[in-house]
Amino acid sequence: MIEIMILYVLLKQDLTMYSIHKRIGEYFLAYSTPSFGAIKPALVRLEKAGCITSSKIMSDGGKLSVFYTITKEGSKELQKLLVKPFSTNPLQFLSDARVKISCASVLSKEDCNELLLNIKSIALLHKVNAEQTLEDEYTPKDFYQKIALDNTICEYKNFISMVEGLEKNNAGNS
Repeated sequence: MIEIMILYVLLKQDLTMYSIHKRIGEYFLAYSTPSFGAIKPALVRLEKAGCITSSKIMSDGGKLSVFYTITKEGSKELQKLLVKPFSTNPLQFLSDARVKISCASVLSKEDCNELLLNIKSIALLHKVNAEQTLEDEYTPKDFYQKIALDNTICEYKNFISMVEGLEKNNAGNS
């Protein structure tokens, strides 16, 4: 996900590593908070892959700054990453899906439809799994587990409803 967030913020403008970190916080803080220790290796990977370039610029104060720029390959890679299959881990899925939805404006209408359908399908599967776990009389559950499962079901219902709204909006933008 870090690569998606970096490429997305670089679509807006060229940035230093510090500015990338700051912009990711502005756009994605509710879903993810990557550290500088995660951003730096991701920048190296993206540059080696030709998705971004870096240039060193001397500031007026005499400080050397490294600015990162997305390439055409980087724009294509961002689109590929957005439609790439999701993790099967329900906890990872929700944060990844939210990041991808936040970046969906860079996709074609068809790719956006595919992304939203994929997200909805996986969310429905996770919701059904939570409902089955809650209803399974052979799985011992205490009060707190039942509350957590009920909350998970509600969260997925709300999430699915949001995705369906996005699908309708995307269908209406012909």
